[in-house]
Amino acid sequence: MARRPRRTGTGGEVARLLLRGALGTTMIAHGIKHARTLDGTAGWFSSIGFRRPALQARASAAVETTAGALLLAGAATPLAAAATVGTLTVAARSVHARNGFFITAEGWEYVANLGTAAVALAALGPGRLSVDHRLGLHRHLSPGRAAALTTVLGLASGAGQLALYWRDPATAADRGR
Repeated sequence: MARRPRRTGTGGEVARLLLRGALGTTMIAHGIKHARTLDGTAGWFSSIGFRRPALQARASAAVETTAGALLLAGAATPLAAAATVGTLTVAARSVHARNGFFITAEGWEYVANLGTAAVALAALGPGRLSVDHRLGLHRHLSPGRAAALTTVLGLASGAGQLALYWRDPATAADRGR
């Protein structure tokens, strides 16, 4: 496997740190919000077609908070980024896709950008100021393989979650007619 360069310029390190900070804190904030309002979050998941809404609320809070913390620390970066992509895949399909592109209309713009940022971070690597770098894990995947792993695992986990737990309310209503 190709090794990443050991040294990058200060600008590249700052960019990685900023990307980790923005993405990690965003995921943590969403996870904490879900954790603080589990009953309300479960009710919302029920209203958008999730069959096990209480489980979905707890899982969402745990995955978002954990993935965000790992991204912030630069630990298990491709896997944390994949968890982020999976979460955003579920959000895109279950909530945002039917509303078009722009976030101002609850569209998929925001989740697509966060998901893309997660894949980009996996490809770039977490940088020198990270747990992965400290443990030497940053050298095990080439940028292309890290991006591919993140994308495939993220999309597969999101698709699996949707297949197991979600039914589009519009489709379900059409079947009832």
